[in-house]
Amino acid sequence: MKVKTAHFILLLSFIFSPAFSFALEKNEVSGITPLELLKKIDELYRSDSSYGEMEMEVVTPNWTRTIGIKSWTRGMKKTFMYITAPQKDEGITTLRLNNKMWNYFPKINKVMRVPPSMMMGSWMGSDFTNDDLVKESTFLDDYTGEFFTPKEALEGIYYIRLKPKKAVVSLWAKIEILINKKNNLPVKQIYFDEKGRIARSMEFTDIKNLGGKFIPATLFMKVASKPGRKTVVKYKKIEFDIKIPESIFSIRNLQKKR
Repeated sequence: MKVKTAHFILLLSFIFSPAFSFALEKNEVSGITPLELLKKIDELYRSDSSYGEMEMEVVTPNWTRTIGIKSWTRGMKKTFMYITAPQKDEGITTLRLNNKMWNYFPKINKVMRVPPSMMMGSWMGSDFTNDDLVKESTFLDDYTGEFFTPKEALEGIYYIRLKPKKAVVSLWAKIEILINKKNNLPVKQIYFDEKGRIARSMEFTDIKNLGGKFIPATLFMKVASKPGRKTVVKYKKIEFDIKIPESIFSIRNLQKKR
């Protein structure tokens, strides 16, 4: 495996340290707080435990690549992911335990620790970051926020603006989230850099009942500096609150043959 490929791959996957403003501010009409909405978004594709199968398609003007992924989670702090396709990447695995991450690359038979500085890096050449995949940071733990109303507000949408609690390299300077008032599900997330420019945006579509839970089954990520390309994640299967052996979330399991 080339060093460049390893750099891109370094890494795959939000509970409750809300700021005071989260707990107090409510929408005047619904009575709901940003805390309640963000907690739901943090845990949207998780629960006490979960197993999921998804497909990631990276589309560029010159090529398209599809990646198959299986994932296991327990709460917000444990994640194990396994790449099933394409064949040349099959067997690459990622483990997250609390704030530590490791990856295993079968072609070089090596386990590598993922440093915090790599969390905002591209995963597998896609428009998703390492942090997006494993949720090392969470909205509630790492950001403070408030409702706001833009000049051209859409009807039936909550708008929440988030800012990081601390100046950390793995956090965005600002995030704006659009949430459907009917089902409290995310519609769009807009990410800003430290200069106040839109860095990227993610749209949520195709609401389905997966694992007894209604969730957006398709996510579209676009980066402002990369016109003509996008990354699409499609959830094929999710099971929630299932029994998962503790051995799944171990460094030994990274190298286990399947």
